[in-house]
Amino acid sequence: MMLHKNSKFRVTLIAATLGLSVLATGCATKPDPADEAAVQAYQEANDPLEPMNRYFFEVNQFLDEILLKPFAGWYHTALPDPAEDGVRNFLRNLKSPVILANDLFQGEWSRAGTTVARFFINSTIGVGGIVDVASMMDMNYHEEDFGQTLAVYGAGEGPYLHLPVIGPGNPRDYSGRIVDYALDPLTWVGYAYNVTEINTARAGLEAVDTRARNLEAIDELKKGSVDFYATVRSLYRQQRNDLIRNGESEQQASQIKMITDEMIPEDGDAPVDFKAAQSDEQVTVAE
Repeated sequence: MMLHKNSKFRVTLIAATLGLSVLATGCATKPDPADEAAVQAYQEANDPLEPMNRYFFEVNQFLDEILLKPFAGWYHTALPDPAEDGVRNFLRNLKSPVILANDLFQGEWSRAGTTVARFFINSTIGVGGIVDVASMMDMNYHEEDFGQTLAVYGAGEGPYLHLPVIGPGNPRDYSGRIVDYALDPLTWVGYAYNVTEINTARAGLEAVDTRARNLEAIDELKKGSVDFYATVRSLYRQQRNDLIRNGESEQQASQIKMITDEMIPEDGDAPVDFKAAQSDEQVTVAE
């Protein structure tokens, strides 16, 4: 199976960084086995490469401050809220084929039917997906990806990783992203017409749009966090677990995006179980 240049670059970047993760010597110090509380906290964090992850986290924070945040500010100023909603709806509609594939992989026939109906309704009546008419008809948006599919079939997540540019995740979710990229029809459209920038432009627009929705929320979360890195790690896991379980909080969780891959809720809503995130960061600080 051939992938175009942009796809190959992403695969190479992920593989190279994962290789660095394996070879990295900056591992988190294991607690004294006699200290049961510390051992339990270490295992729950599941972050054996924490020093390296924190370094890349700071790199991403720097990139956010000098690039993403300014662009998001201009974007938010230039576009009224209805226009921003239209952009988000359009980007969600583009994800429909990948979501449908993973609905089917997981045997979620009802959700697959909803995905198909949403795509056709929003692509036609909704003017190419700009207007989310399907949600007005009680067919709400949901997210599925191959990382979730692997989890449904029992694949373990592996250690927590935070990669430069790519952001928070784990080996299971990073592998899933590669598969989703291959499943996306736009990948092959770009390859067929030698337009390798399609998915790159879409990813950039998604990052800017999501960041613009959270200009104030991110600042508030940073101010309220004893350890912002630990908060992001906790929120990422909460969001992924909610999506995998298709739980009651799924709609809120599915709106949480990566802002230089920090997990912040959209539209300034309260983060998913922020108290739990604070508890997790307090454990990390205590270590």
